Amino acid sequence: MQSSLKLISRITTIVLVFFSVNLHAQVLSTKQIDSVAEKTLKAFDVPGIAVAVVKDGKVILAKGYGVRSLKTNQKVDENTLFGIASNTKAFTAAALGMLVDQKKITWDTKVTDIIPEFKLYDAYVTSEFTVSDLLSHRSGLGLGAGDLMIWPDSSTVSKKQIIHNLRYLKPVSSFRTKWDYDNLLYIVAGEVIERVAGVKFEDFIESKIIQPLGMTRTALSFNRLKDKTNIIDAHAPINGKITAIPKDFTENSNAAGGMNSSVADLSKWAITQLNGGKYGEKLDKILFSNAAQRQMWTLHSIIPAGKGSYNRHFFGYGLGWFLSDEKGYMVVEHTGGLAGMVSEVTLIPDIKLGIIVLTNQQAGGAFTAITQTIKDGYFGLTGKDRVKDALDNEKAEKDYGKKVTDKIWADITAAQKNVTVKPDVKNYLGNYSDEWFGGVTISELNGKMHFEAKNSPKLKGDMIYYKGNTFIVKWYDRSMDADAFVNFSLDTEGKPTGIKMEAISPLTDFSFDFQDLDLKKVQ
Repeated sequence: MQSSLKLISRITTIVLVFFSVNLHAQVLSTKQIDSVAEKTLKAFDVPGIAVAVVKDGKVILAKGYGVRSLKTNQKVDENTLFGIASNTKAFTAAALGMLVDQKKITWDTKVTDIIPEFKLYDAYVTSEFTVSDLLSHRSGLGLGAGDLMIWPDSSTVSKKQIIHNLRYLKPVSSFRTKWDYDNLLYIVAGEVIERVAGVKFEDFIESKIIQPLGMTRTALSFNRLKDKTNIIDAHAPINGKITAIPKDFTENSNAAGGMNSSVADLSKWAITQLNGGKYGEKLDKILFSNAAQRQMWTLHSIIPAGKGSYNRHFFGYGLGWFLSDEKGYMVVEHTGGLAGMVSEVTLIPDIKLGIIVLTNQQAGGAFTAITQTIKDGYFGLTGKDRVKDALDNEKAEKDYGKKVTDKIWADITAAQKNVTVKPDVKNYLGNYSDEWFGGVTISELNGKMHFEAKNSPKLKGDMIYYKGNTFIVKWYDRSMDADAFVNFSLDTEGKPTGIKMEAISPLTDFSFDFQDLDLKKVQ
């Protein structure tokens, strides 16, 4: 930039300087950020939010808003701990980058060289699968494939079984041709770190990243937190009312989304990222090299991009980060979502800016509204009401989802009124099993048809007849918003041989990958 300025006229230079001054003048004050955060709390019915902004290597704001839990009404502050979910993935990628720096592996090291038992559905893909493939969501597997082994609760499936069961998940696209978000391969990435480094994944991250950066309150899982006195409860709408719900976590998925942290701690991580992996008072210590960061911040998977509010031209995924351009700047970001809490970390390296927003309710529009409002200040954009925009978008999505599900329930009511002969429920009872998910029991309980999954305790509920050989399962846990079709296949004698499933609502979290199940009747 400086060398190119020598080639342009003095007038242009003055214009650029004037523009940069104006741009700086648009930066939001603490009072303005307070205002948008408070407005967001009310607009999205979020109990608590924490926000941090780092600029030029310094924390210029780290603050909490609202309450940690509707049960206690204790205030959120900069040290309040949230589950940051998939924002953990950048730490997993950085850890692998550190091992690359140490020449213990390369980004192109074959996974089978480290985990010989690693096997995917296709033999060629298995043999060619590299460390960088684990991190870039281009495996050919479908969106959230196999996530039911770790979601919506603490499954009884072990990490060893998860890695084994990958071979049963059928691809939906050709290898390295399409981006589809994946969690299970980050679990494999964590296993790579363990086997190469010779220590537990969690111990490696905590000793090699978290402790050196002084992230004193952060841990790789809820269970590993030393101090739980200042931590949020998760919240979700249940029958239209925001309610505290149990935290969902499984130790198996720590490498994909297990970290608990605060905006105060994550500010240190953001500053290190913006300093190219350097840290310390004099930036004389190196966490990872520039070469490693270039790999993490290089597009490995392409995602279709719309221009949106910031005139975006490209969008894709690196290694542990989403990458795009906004108003001429490269933007490095990631979001995270668990039941009852969502978050976003945004980095704009060219202007040394980092924005962190953590929430304890699952309304993604909340972190979007705050992040975009702060970005607007640095981009020199005025006249935008990002809270209203995000709220309108979220309302449109919810209205669409409600329209779809309301029609289904109306059809169910009509079908039950009009049907003259209902199928014999006893015909469908029994045990069913899927190769990667395990067993499901269809039984009669309290006079109703009942669905229960062996390896995922939250997946149990009553079943209602719909039409043909299709039923609806209505989960007891109403915070999940994941009721599903249960379609029975029959043999020539009219007896059930298997089950296919599909979520009813288009807004159901993609990790409820019911569509990947192929349940067979156990004889």
